[in-house]
Amino acid sequence: MLQNCLQEQAPIQLPQTTCAIRPQVSLAPLTTLRVGGIAQWYSAPRDPLEMRICLDWAKREGFPITLLGAGSNLLISDQGLPGLVLSSRYLRGSVFDEETGQVTASAGEPLPRLAWAAARRGWEGLEWAAGIPGTVGGAVVMNAGAQGHCTADILVQAQVVDRHRTLNLTPQHLNYRYRTSCLQGDGRLVTQATFQLRPGADPQTVMANTSRKLDYRKSTQPYHLPSCGSVFRNPDPAKAAGWLIENTGLKGYQIGSAQVAHRHANFIINQGGATATDVFQLLHHVQTQVWQKWSLRLEPEVRILGNFPTLLPTF
Repeated sequence: MLQNCLQEQAPIQLPQTTCAIRPQVSLAPLTTLRVGGIAQWYSAPRDPLEMRICLDWAKREGFPITLLGAGSNLLISDQGLPGLVLSSRYLRGSVFDEETGQVTASAGEPLPRLAWAAARRGWEGLEWAAGIPGTVGGAVVMNAGAQGHCTADILVQAQVVDRHRTLNLTPQHLNYRYRTSCLQGDGRLVTQATFQLRPGADPQTVMANTSRKLDYRKSTQPYHLPSCGSVFRNPDPAKAAGWLIENTGLKGYQIGSAQVAHRHANFIINQGGATATDVFQLLHHVQTQVWQKWSLRLEPEVRILGNFPTLLPTF
């Protein structure tokens, strides 16, 4: 357990940075599901240069690296994460270019805030993002989407860094598919992204449309309780994951304090005091039951990080 590894370690202040690298930081409060163990080391850089300096430090130490955005779409083990966890929470800001109709936003910029900023200008194209509890960086990596729209539809380019250089990648480079890209788990970190929007609409109309889409999400998804968002990818356009889970009779099914949500069956909620293991075991149970009833394997959309109990395959 990481909790026993670093009792005497002190924070490290790297040259040319204002952010410390801290040992033994609890990750549960930094995720929307509110579960998970500690980070062996944690830092929240203020700009891409600090991000690169932290990456260089991790490389010298031989540490694995995990990037944490808003902490949504994420299930972190109760045993925590080894190496360095880098948060993009302070990499915020956006610039709207009136001539091109493009907006460039930092990786840690919350998607809802960017969507509303665009709506107030009368720029169309991000209305669907107002209810997604994630960041620009996470949206680029996971091809986030809702209500028939997705990040790949509007992305112009993404700036990423690795341990050696900075690259600008187009959607063609990212091998976008449903709720995933080649960036997922490959070690490159998004620092900013540029999106093509449609300026010139009436701001009141765009804001009203954005509000309607947000209200729809709130009425159909359990926003009032901690969750990681949609747990599974839709395996079939005609049979969404939520429909399959609901029609397997699993709404309300519970392990520990983790429960399949009544409001939307493709959400697992933390009713208070749930562990990551509770969630993981419930996820596996849902997969098993859906396979037995429909002969369809549900693939997790949520990123599962760290070590979990080994469960015997049942499908």
